[in-house]
Amino acid sequence: MAKRLLVAYGLWALGGPLGLHHLYLGRDSHALLWLLTLGGFGAGWLWDFWHLPRWVAAANGTGTPGDHSGTVPALSPLRLAGQVTVGTYFGLVAALGLPGVPALLAQPLAVGLGVQLVSSVGDQTADAPQTLAAAFLASLLFQGRVLAVLPASLAATIAAQRHRRYKPRGVPRPRLAARLYRLGLVSLAFAAPLAYHGLCGAAGVLGTLLALPRAAADVLLLPLRTGWLLAEILGFTGSSPGWERGDGFETSGWSERQQWAYEVLGLPAGASAEDVHRSYRELVKVWHPDHNRQRAEEAERRFIQLQEAYEELAGPRRP
Repeated sequence: MAKRLLVAYGLWALGGPLGLHHLYLGRDSHALLWLLTLGGFGAGWLWDFWHLPRWVAAANGTGTPGDHSGTVPALSPLRLAGQVTVGTYFGLVAALGLPGVPALLAQPLAVGLGVQLVSSVGDQTADAPQTLAAAFLASLLFQGRVLAVLPASLAATIAAQRHRRYKPRGVPRPRLAARLYRLGLVSLAFAAPLAYHGLCGAAGVLGTLLALPRAAADVLLLPLRTGWLLAEILGFTGSSPGWERGDGFETSGWSERQQWAYEVLGLPAGASAEDVHRSYRELVKVWHPDHNRQRAEEAERRFIQLQEAYEELAGPRRP
């Protein structure tokens, strides 16, 4: 089916940064590059406006040069700059989105794929193994550091330029569904690590926002808590107020002996006198030595602890 220039310009205007006009013209590598870089960071999309007539003619088989087999494409400074830029960009994305993957694996692989993608735009391509090998070698020399993405991109670009060639002509083009499927998989592989990293960052921010009200309440109540603790130290009050126990503040007003007594009776710190009395009566029945003759020593020890805990909280028992 012949491609129409008007349709190409319409797709350029509506979805140019996503590479829709390149997909329409069968330039899948260019479409993928624009999709992952949002139109070559915007500048490439605007540059396409002047090249659309030539690309439409090439898609229709008119105005195309003859067979390039056996010849080497001319060196393009624009393609070279794009290879270095996109290779560096892909390497930084890998360092950000794949922190759990070893840098010596993720970063040079991403750099090499980015350089190779730019090399495959249009009617040219490059030797992918040579490009990836150069990226891995440069990254290894810099021990996989984040700053290694630039020299790795330069090395991969040089290797791609040395092994550049024209694509073979006459290769049948896959169906649109298969092309879209492959573009979708590559885009998902590129965006998934970034999406995961973004969700983790958003979860951390959300947790911080949810903790702000509690932190603000602690700051507002700090003078009151400080005054109460000072009053306890000076002996003006005997124990911490009830609102401290209810709001989760530490029961710093209770002595270690009192806290031990509450634990022996199985009660929370600050329990009422009725709860202390009821728990004491129930536990005394359970641990009375007369009811535990088979474990008399343990029963006697627990019985004495119960008496001491009850006297600590309720005062000496009446005879």
